[in-house]
Parts: sequence; structure tokens; C-alpha cells
Amino acid sequence: MKSFSRRSALRLGAAASAAPFLQLRAQESGEKQLGIALLGLGDYATKQLGPALKKTSNAKLAGIITGSPDKIPTWQKEYEIPDGNIYDYKSLEKIADNKEIDVIYVVTPTALHPEFTIRALKAGKHVICEKPMAPTAEECTRMIKAAEEAKKTLQIGYRLHWDPFHLKLMQAIKTKEFGDWKSIDASDAGRMTDFTRHNAWRVNKQLGIAGALYDLGVYAVQACLYSAQEHPVRVTAKSWTDRKEEFSEVPEHWEWELEFSGGRKAKGFASYGKNGNHIRVETEKGLIQIDPAYGYSGQKGSTPEGEMPFEHVHQQKLQIEGQVKAILSGEPSKVPGEMGRRDIQVIRGIMEAAESGKPFEFGKFEY
Repeated sequence: MKSFSRRSALRLGAAASAAPFLQLRAQESGEKQLGIALLGLGDYATKQLGPALKKTSNAKLAGIITGSPDKIPTWQKEYEIPDGNIYDYKSLEKIADNKEIDVIYVVTPTALHPEFTIRALKAGKHVICEKPMAPTAEECTRMIKAAEEAKKTLQIGYRLHWDPFHLKLMQAIKTKEFGDWKSIDASDAGRMTDFTRHNAWRVNKQLGIAGALYDLGVYAVQACLYSAQEHPVRVTAKSWTDRKEEFSEVPEHWEWELEFSGGRKAKGFASYGKNGNHIRVETEKGLIQIDPAYGYSGQKGSTPEGEMPFEHVHQQKLQIEGQVKAILSGEPSKVPGEMGRRDIQVIRGIMEAAESGKPFEFGKFEY
């Protein structure tokens, strides 16, 4: 697994406090800004990514790609997007000729990620693909190879790698600040009551694959992995459903236990029927925890030394700035496609263990 930079954590406080001035300063100084097109204008793009792109210093929202023509006027008015930078899914390839768009951010249901990512890369654009990366590890590999062939970058939308609370956790484990870790408990879950509109795909097997395990469980899987700082050896798991009418295609609840070297274990939970929002790591010197851990409105954390003294940051803003910086500098991404594939390998292992009722043995991880 790749190492985490302490300098990244130290920069976060300053970046957050300077946020209102960065974009204006970039424009005044002539600092290069990359044009980003959002592909998929659903809830996350509308409420999180669009507003973040109003604040980014090295990127701007230059275009949109949508299958919903009725959304275009609102986005054009809000973000002053010219007619020539608007595409539908069928005309995506035409974006290759648009020099105002450098990056395509894929924000669709999981099952559609591989197709749109590969088409965007073949059109000569860098890609940020929202998590989870793809339905299977094999499809992740196809996406990674497409990026290599196009000589473009492929990054995953793991925003918490720019959040100070999670960076503190990663760094503390890496440096053994509180000794080695002994056990891990991660949960991301929320009771779903609306199964229509923007939530419908989440309980659809074709689009959402495995329901809460993909949509929310990817956060808990990520937290387990960057808390362990190593790959798991095997996993046991189970899934079940209480509301059978609403969850006819995907399970309502998922529970798993990853086993690491020396027999140490990390428990995970994801659900659309119960609540949970934490990562807890028991170390030799005490507990490191973030609770709540994964939301957009702020985290709260503590270590054996007391409360984590961080303020809330705009995660998506910092994420996009960091990903664009990697493109402009040619530096390796903190969240490359290979990381996304690793996480899908773990998620598929959880699915197989739950289906068979037996431990699933992981093979080789390439990241």
C-alpha cells in the first residue's frame, strides 16, 4: 500500500482558511486552471461537486454531460456554461475536439462507470471516477489499461484522503504514534425510507450491484484498509434483509470481518436499514476514533491524547484541487485507479464470503 504524506495533513488547515481567496488569486496570477466536465448531474454532482468547483483554485466547471435535457438550463444559468460545452451521453466522443475541457468527472451509478470512463479516456481526457470504481475488479483493470493507452490519468473520488481527521488517523497508524493497532471497527450505514427518484438505483442490482455494500460499504472498507496499512488475508461475511418488499434485488444489511497478519481483525458494517458512521481503531496506547466519520458536514475525532483539533473543511474542493494538482505536476495521485481496483477486490471477496458462508481467501493485490 502507498504511504501517506504528513505534509498533506499540515497543509489542510492553511488551505481551508484561504479558500475564499484562492480562485480569485489563481485567476489574477494567470495560474493554469483545468476545465472539468461533470458527467451525470444527479444529487451528488448538484449538491457537492458543482458548488465545490465554484471554489477550486486550479479547476473550473467548463462543461456538462447529461442524459437529462431538462437539467441543462439550470446548470447553464448557475455556472455560465456555453452551449458548445454541453453534451449528451451519445455525443460524448465529440468532446475530444473541445480544448476547454481537460478532465471528465464521472458521477453516475456504479454500473455505468466503466463505459463512460473508457469513452472519456479514449476521447483524450483525464478522468476522475466517483467511487466505488466499478462492479468488478476485471472492469477496473479495463479502465486502468484504457488510461495507460490514452496516456491520461485515472483517479477515484476518495474525498476523505484530503480530510484532516482521516489524514491524522492514517499518519498515526503509519508512524505508530500510539503503538501498533490491535483491532478495527468501521461502519457506514443509514436507514433508507425513500426508494424513488435519485435513490432508486441504489436498490437496483443492475445499477447498484450490491446495495449498501457498494454505496456505503466502500467507505468502511477504505477505512479498514488505511487503518490497517496492509492488505487483508481473508474475510468472513454475511448479508440479510428485514424489509423484503423494498429490498427484493439487493441485501439490506452487510457485515464482514477482515483478517490481517498475526490474526488481527477489522470488523465492517454497511446497511440501508440501520445507522452507523464511525471508524474506531484500538491501538497499544488507546483508541483512535472518528465519529461521525464519513459525512459532508463535518467530522469529530479523538486519539489517546484527546480531541482532534481540526475544523471542518470543504472535502470535495480539496479533493478536486489535489487531483488537478497531480495532473498538472505529473506527480502520482493519492487515489489512483489501482486503489479503486484494490477496494473492489475486497468488496467482491465480502460478497463471495457472504454467499458461500465460508471464509474467502484473498490472492495477490497489485496496489
